[in-house]
Amino acid sequence: MIAQQNGEETPLLQRPEQPTAKTPLPWDQIWILLLLEMPELLSARTLAPFIPQLIRDIGVTHGDETQVGHYAGILQSSYYAAHTLTIFYWSQLSDHIGRKPVILTALLAISISMFSFGLSKTFFALVASRVVSGAFDASDSMVKSMLIDITDATNMPKACSYVPIPWTIATTIGSLIGGSFSRPADRFPNIFGRSELLKTYPYLLPCSISALFILTIWLVTYIRLKESVSTKTPLWELIKGGFLEQSYSKPHQPLSNVIVDPGGVKSKPLPLRALLTPKVLSVTASYATTGLFQMGFNSILPVFYATPIELGGLSLDPPSIGALLAASGIIQGIFQLLFYARLNDRFGARAVHIIGISSGIPMVILFPVANALARAFGIGTAVWLCVAIQLALKTNLIMCFPCISLFVRAAAPDRASVGATNGIAQVAVAVARIIGPASAASVFSYSLQEGHNAWSIYYFMIALVFLAIGTALLLPRDPSVWESSQ
Repeated sequence: MIAQQNGEETPLLQRPEQPTAKTPLPWDQIWILLLLEMPELLSARTLAPFIPQLIRDIGVTHGDETQVGHYAGILQSSYYAAHTLTIFYWSQLSDHIGRKPVILTALLAISISMFSFGLSKTFFALVASRVVSGAFDASDSMVKSMLIDITDATNMPKACSYVPIPWTIATTIGSLIGGSFSRPADRFPNIFGRSELLKTYPYLLPCSISALFILTIWLVTYIRLKESVSTKTPLWELIKGGFLEQSYSKPHQPLSNVIVDPGGVKSKPLPLRALLTPKVLSVTASYATTGLFQMGFNSILPVFYATPIELGGLSLDPPSIGALLAASGIIQGIFQLLFYARLNDRFGARAVHIIGISSGIPMVILFPVANALARAFGIGTAVWLCVAIQLALKTNLIMCFPCISLFVRAAAPDRASVGATNGIAQVAVAVARIIGPASAASVFSYSLQEGHNAWSIYYFMIALVFLAIGTALLLPRDPSVWESSQ
């Protein structure tokens, strides 16, 4: 089928009639894309349980417990700072040379950075390792682009419903690896007590296990993944002509059609200016503000768990934190797998998205409630009930992201510019992910200090929720509205 296109802003699919039959999913490639959803999350979840203790161990806070969250936020934001500077260029490059070379480069970089992180003994070295990972890691963006490449409007929601499977596996495995294998010489002296290497580098083992998982995924990708970009420009040709010059200097001619099957005329990637349409800007704003809250929440969650009760936290140790994060990932994955596609079909992508981000309000309120109960009664049933409800509500928040992927697909001006369109959204959310962890962790540390308002962090987080709800209202009821409009 070839969809008629009248200009740069014509949607990917012209649908005068709603299709009745859903296209079967190409499982020979879908399973590899699901596997590729794991590396970024696996590496981040491996680090999350022990980062607060690691920051204490290297002495950068000089014993000031209130500064742990501040440095944890800087460490997390360093990844996204580097990611922001490179992700659009990786995404745009993939429209020219293909997705697979970019994915393989990203996986190799993540693996190297994990080994480096485990061998780091200073805060600067930790930051440098995360910067390397962020600068080269375009795997998540490439997976989203490839998912759009190989699906259509009828089967993409179903494909998105399977994404929680690798998320759940990565979250569970990563959290357990990070929580169980940090400081192995102390925790398992009979097995690792004689290893001088693990005594010197107490966090090398979990980082190495995670890196080896990712290298295995690299091998599977190299052997089995098929390229989804039908027209590719040799990298040497891009280098000779200047990548940016080639991308932007050629005048774009209105295309007569958009490719949906191999028999059509192939379109070419559009320049950046042609991509900045109202649709793209709307979905980018919603993606960024949702990511801002999500990353802010994720950054303070383990710090809140690890902070002493008298300072406003729950005084949990790394194994307990890892177990909670793993359980959360399992719950989120099962729920989204079973219900996301049905909820999307029943209520529409925008409604699911707004409900998801609105769940952030009770999630934030449960922070001070859990601490108040811990102060009054200790860590007992009431506290664990609050934690369970909070993590269950987080399931709604996670469902926002497949909704946004559907809107990104609908907003892309043409098939050949899917990578660059997704890259624009990824740049915006990467900026939000820099600001989110650093600002939330800093406000959290500020609220813990004597003489400051302990509720500052909660006011801040609820304000982020309302900002995300406001941008979500810019989206249409369903992505099909954009796809069918001229």
